[in-house]
Amino acid sequence: MSVVIEREPAEAKGGAVAGERAVRTVTLIPGDGIGPEVTAAARRVLEATGVRLDWEVREAGASVFRQGLSSGVPEETIESIRKTRLVLKGPLETPVGFGEKSANVTLRKLFETYANVRPVREMPGVPTPYAGRGIDLIIVRENVEDLYAGIEHMQTPGVAQCLKLMSRKGCEKIVRIAFELAVAEGRTSIHCATKANIMKLTEGLLKRTFEEIAPEYPQIRAEHIIVDNAAHQLVRFPEAFEILVMSNMNGDILSDLTSGLVGGLGFAPSANLGSEVAIFEAVHGSAPKYAGKDVANPTAVLLSAVLMLRHLGEIEAAARVENALFVTLEKGIHTRDVSKSDAVGTQKFADAVIANFGWISEHWHARDYRPLRMPVSAAHGAIVPAVPRKTAGVDVFVETDLAPNALGASLEDLALETQFALKMVSNRGTKVYPMGSAMTDCVDHFRCRFFPRQPGAEVLDGAILDLLSRITRRYRWMHVEKLEEIGGKPGWTKAQGED
Repeated sequence: MSVVIEREPAEAKGGAVAGERAVRTVTLIPGDGIGPEVTAAARRVLEATGVRLDWEVREAGASVFRQGLSSGVPEETIESIRKTRLVLKGPLETPVGFGEKSANVTLRKLFETYANVRPVREMPGVPTPYAGRGIDLIIVRENVEDLYAGIEHMQTPGVAQCLKLMSRKGCEKIVRIAFELAVAEGRTSIHCATKANIMKLTEGLLKRTFEEIAPEYPQIRAEHIIVDNAAHQLVRFPEAFEILVMSNMNGDILSDLTSGLVGGLGFAPSANLGSEVAIFEAVHGSAPKYAGKDVANPTAVLLSAVLMLRHLGEIEAAARVENALFVTLEKGIHTRDVSKSDAVGTQKFADAVIANFGWISEHWHARDYRPLRMPVSAAHGAIVPAVPRKTAGVDVFVETDLAPNALGASLEDLALETQFALKMVSNRGTKVYPMGSAMTDCVDHFRCRFFPRQPGAEVLDGAILDLLSRITRRYRWMHVEKLEEIGGKPGWTKAQGED
C-alpha cells in the first residue's frame, strides 16, 4: 500500500529535551495471558521516545488469585501505586471458581480512579463496515459508582438485589472531566446518555447534574440522549458523536460497542483517571490461548501508553508515537487479528512503530491536545447543601407466598395500632394491592409502603421500629427503606400503577 507521509522536523523528536526532564516512575503490571508480551512491546516504544521512565514491575490478577489472595492485588503492588501514582497495565484475568472481586475493579476502587476515558477512532488500513466514516469519539464512563458498587443481597432464596448507587459528587466529577476533555481536545459537543426516563432518581441525577454544569462551558454544545437511542444512533451515525458521558454500567456496555465500530478491542485504549492516581490499560482480555506465541496486537496498549504520555505532559512524545502508529498501519503492517496474510508478530509490530518515528501521514495524524485540567473535588463527603427534609413514610420488604390480597389485608390488620396505614403493596415494581394487576406473576418478595395515618406527619425511628416489631409476628422482613422528602419533594419513585 502506498502512503504519502512527511518527516517531522528534527527538533520535534524531542530526545534531548526529554532527556533533561526528571525521571518518572511507573508501576508496570504486565498482566495475564498475552499481557506480558503487549506491555513489553509498549515499554520498548516508550523507551525509544527518549522520555525518562523508571519501571517498577508488580503483579496482579490470576497468578495472585492462585496464591490465595482473594482481591487479586498484593500489598506490594498497592504500595508501589501509592508511591508512583501512575500505572501501565496489561489485561488481568478474573478466574472463575476462585477469587472474589475483579482485580481490575479492585484497583479502580482502591485508588478512586473515577473516570474511565475510552477514545474510539478509526484506524488506517483496518477493515471495518464503517471504514471511511471518520469515527473519532470518546466514551467517558463513571468508574466507581452505580451498580459497580457491588452491593448485592439475596433477599429471598429466589430474589436477588443489587443497589444502584449514584451520588451528586460522583456525577459532578465525571461530567466536569468530560467537559474538560472536550476543551483539551478542541471538541465542540458532548452527549450525556442516561436511562433517566425509567430511573428518574439515579440516572436522572446524572442528567440533572449535566444540565446544571453545561452552561459553564458555553463553547460546547451539550445534549442529553436516552442511552438506548444512543446505542441505536452509534450504529447508524457514529461520526455524529464526539464525546459521550454516562454512568458506569451504560458506559461499560457502549464503550465495547463503539470499539467494535473501529476494529475491535485490539484498538481500544483506556485511561482510568482519579484525583491522585492514573491507570492506563488496554481493555481487551488476556487471551490465554495466544499467550507466548508473539501474535497479539499491541495497539491498544500502545495507545494507552500515548494517553499516559499526555497525562505526564509529554505531548510531543505522545504525538510522535501516535503518528508513527498511524504510518505503520497505513503501510499495511498488521498483526494477525487484522490480516492473517503477511501478518507480523507483536514485537516486530513494535519495531515497525519505532522505525516510523518522525514520520507523519498526510491523511492520519494525532489530534492537537492541551493538558487536561482535572476537576478539584470537595474534600468532605457530601457536597449537596442541606435542605429541608423529613422522613415521610417507609417501605418494608417482606418475604411471603401469600396472594397479594391476603397479604394486604394482613398488613392492614398488623398496622392498626401503629402510626401507619398501608398505602400499597408491589411486586417487582408493579402495584398488586389494593386493586393491582391481576396478571402480575408474583414472586415471594413484596414491597409494602406505609405512610402516617395523619397526613404530613413526620415519621420517627421509634414508630418504624414499632411497625417492624408487629410485622415480624407474621412475616420475615429483609429490607427497610425510609421515604425521604428532600426540599419538599418526594425522594422516592412510585410503583407501576400506584397513584
